[in-house]
Amino acid sequence: MRRAIRALLGAVILGGILFLFAIPARTWLSQRSQMSVAAHRLSQLTTENKALAKQVTQLQTPSYVEQLGRSQYGLVMPGQVAYAVVPSAASTASNGG
Repeated sequence: MRRAIRALLGAVILGGILFLFAIPARTWLSQRSQMSVAAHRLSQLTTENKALAKQVTQLQTPSYVEQLGRSQYGLVMPGQVAYAVVPSAASTASNGG
């Protein structure tokens, strides 16, 4: 009878010890996973920040702003004339458009 009580008590103590270590271990593993995700996100944001800083530097140069205005917005400098090449009606009809 005493052996059974000792064995039961030992099992309860062992279970308690395992329970006390299982919760912190699970938390530690979860935090480790979250740290890995956060480190990856930090790397992405650092790369994006470098690209944006480069773009800020470029946007402060008049030649780059002029290039953007011409290529993306069709702007011209004062005194210049803008021309647009329009496809002919025959080539539009033959392309199926």
